[in-house]
Amino acid sequence: MGTEKHGLVEQFNLRSRLRFDIDGGNIWLDESRMLLLHAQAMGALRTELFRSLGVERARGLLVRMGFVSGQQDADLARKLFGNGEPYDVFRLGPELHAFEGLVRARIRDAKLDWEKGSFVGDVTWENSWEAESHIREFGVGDDPVCWSLIGYASGYVTRFFNRFVVFRETHCVGKGDEQCVLVGKPAEDWDNADGYLDYFRPGNIEGELAELREELARLRASLGGACRRDDLIGNSPAFEAAFDLVRKAAGSTINVLLLGETGVGKEVFARWLHAHSDRADKPFIAINCAAIPHDLIEAELFGVQKGAYTGAQQSRAGRFERADGGTLFLDEVGDLSPAAQVKLLRVLQSGEVERLGDDQTRKVNVRLVAATNVNLPQAIRQGSFRADLYYRLATYPVAIPPLRDRRSDIPLLAQALLGKYEAVYHKKLQGITDRAIRALVDYPWPGNVRELENVIERGVLLAPPGGRLEEQHLFAGAESVVPAGVELDTGGHLCDARESSHNKLCEALLKEGFNLEAHEARLIELAVQQAKGNLTHAARALGITRRQLAYRLKQNTAAAE
Repeated sequence: MGTEKHGLVEQFNLRSRLRFDIDGGNIWLDESRMLLLHAQAMGALRTELFRSLGVERARGLLVRMGFVSGQQDADLARKLFGNGEPYDVFRLGPELHAFEGLVRARIRDAKLDWEKGSFVGDVTWENSWEAESHIREFGVGDDPVCWSLIGYASGYVTRFFNRFVVFRETHCVGKGDEQCVLVGKPAEDWDNADGYLDYFRPGNIEGELAELREELARLRASLGGACRRDDLIGNSPAFEAAFDLVRKAAGSTINVLLLGETGVGKEVFARWLHAHSDRADKPFIAINCAAIPHDLIEAELFGVQKGAYTGAQQSRAGRFERADGGTLFLDEVGDLSPAAQVKLLRVLQSGEVERLGDDQTRKVNVRLVAATNVNLPQAIRQGSFRADLYYRLATYPVAIPPLRDRRSDIPLLAQALLGKYEAVYHKKLQGITDRAIRALVDYPWPGNVRELENVIERGVLLAPPGGRLEEQHLFAGAESVVPAGVELDTGGHLCDARESSHNKLCEALLKEGFNLEAHEARLIELAVQQAKGNLTHAARALGITRRQLAYRLKQNTAAAE
């Protein structure tokens, strides 16, 4: 990418070719009329295509739509032949794709034969709007999803070389890969055994209505509940791996140990496990072992007999007895005191509890689910946790991934939490903006899902009724994680935001009766003051050399005399 960030954009003066005719209601890119559409609206249309027409038909329509768009941009690029090296002109395709806000494309490898009109190569994509939209609506799937972008790349290269070149996506964020990668080569070099090239050819809808109805039914069936399992929401590979382990354990009586950082949702997994077991109609009792003082935790877990200690005015059943027949969830089990660990081990071995101050044992039938964010093997080595208790608890360990390892689930979680807090605050919003979703996905989430829930709750509270949850509603006092980008100047051209602010400052000065010499002298004076008399530092702040600054200071001093 040009020198490198905006090199080709500046080299071919693309900014000047994009004009906004506000009065006429037109946006022009060279000779082509453009549309500035909401990505969420395009995503809704895309979703409707899949639901109404079925997967195969929708893919074909998106590919052919993108193909036409790529051809239009190739026409613009070909007009610029002679203004630069041929390869630079060709690379305008990826630049235009980014310029139009669709994706950041980079040519990773390419073999071009200008005489034969041949292209073979591969391209990487970042920030694909289509992958983001698909994940928001359907979650991560098994197939590539950037169909209109595939069509664009194919249409651009085909028009540029006057030869049918087809791209195919081999890796895609929409199916859980780290980035999107597509490979392009002449159509005749592809094996069309799977009918892939048919996406580029219009079909006869009327002749396939029956197949479409069947396909649509299958699609809707697969979409229903694909990302939701009661309160467990996600479709990322990391989430699916954890959920699959919990699902397999649900129907058994095996003890489960949930491992993960604070806020990842260990109790939500534990409740799902109970709700889908044969104990679902029995009690689910939860206790946070770290929240109860060590001298009281044994009474809470195992119960207390009247008179066992000062203040024990009556006998009371512990959590084990209350959970009899059901599930007991021990959160933060790694913080149990040594004495409590001994008694817990005894209960697990015998299936009997003994209240404090009582010599009678009581039989209990409890399915134990424990959770911790402590590294228990390390705690064993340090002598703070019993090895024999660990082996009893860790019969079936399940690691719950942190939110930063399942970023593709963030849009799904955010939408679900939005609905939850809309009900809590009796407020109806129109959804979450694309900019806010990007901010959520890019944030590191040290507090995991719990922190995300707090952020969404705050956002719902601050967002205006009937409006949309925006980035400014999410993080208090935080700078935007999305670059400011570009703004319009008064001539209808795009310019950098910083350049725009400078222009506004200059316009304001001119309106107030600007005196160039006086303002220059004042700027120099302030720069020297802030640099505490260091002319080198002051000159650097002003963007001039030390010699130039010294000369102007001398001139200003002479003028003052």
